[in-house]
Amino acid sequence: MPEFAAATVRLRTPEDAVALPVRASVDLRAWAAETARGLVGRDDDEPKLLDALAAELREAAADSRERGPITALSYVPEPRLGELARIELSALVADDMYPEVTVDLLRSYLAAPTADSYRPPEAELRTLPAGPAVRVRHAYVRDVGRDGLGTVLETCAYGIRADETWGLVLLTSWQALAHTDPLCELTDELARTVRVTS
Repeated sequence: MPEFAAATVRLRTPEDAVALPVRASVDLRAWAAETARGLVGRDDDEPKLLDALAAELREAAADSRERGPITALSYVPEPRLGELARIELSALVADDMYPEVTVDLLRSYLAAPTADSYRPPEAELRTLPAGPAVRVRHAYVRDVGRDGLGTVLETCAYGIRADETWGLVLLTSWQALAHTDPLCELTDELARTVRVTS
C-alpha cells in the first residue's frame, strides 16, 4: 500500500453532488454564484433562490475547508431546497501517540459518545475494497437554545484502514431526518467506491 498522499485516494462523486473547492485557491463568492447558476439552470431567473443557494454553497465550502479533507461534496438533489447533505473524505495518519492505524482505533475515534450525542453511536465492522472498515451512525444535538431545544445532526461514517500508517474517514452529515435511510444507503455506496492507488 502506498504512503498517504491526497493524490492516491479516489471517491466516486454521486449524481447531484458538487465538489467543494477545499484545496483549490478560488474566490468562494464567485465560485458559489457560478455553481448555483449551474445547479438551478440558465433559464431560472429567481434571484432569491440563486442568492440563497450561492450563500449556502459558499458557507459549505468555507466550513469544509476548516477541516481540510481530501475531498468534500455538497449533495444537492433539489437545488430549490439547498444542500441536503455534506460528504467529506479525510485522512488519518499515524503519529507518535497512535503509531499504528487499526480498525479498533478508527471505531474508538468515530464511535466515541460526546456531550452533544443525541443517542449512542452504532458501530459495525465491514470489509471494503479499500480495506477493513467500521461503519458508525451517530446523531448529535447542535445549537441548543435557552429553551433546551436544538438541531439534530445525523452522520453516517466509515473509518477505513488503508494500511498500518494511515486510514480514511468518509463522513456524510445531514439535518433532514426524513432522509436518514437514503443518505445512509448513499454513504454505503460511496464507501464501496473509495480506492487507493499508487
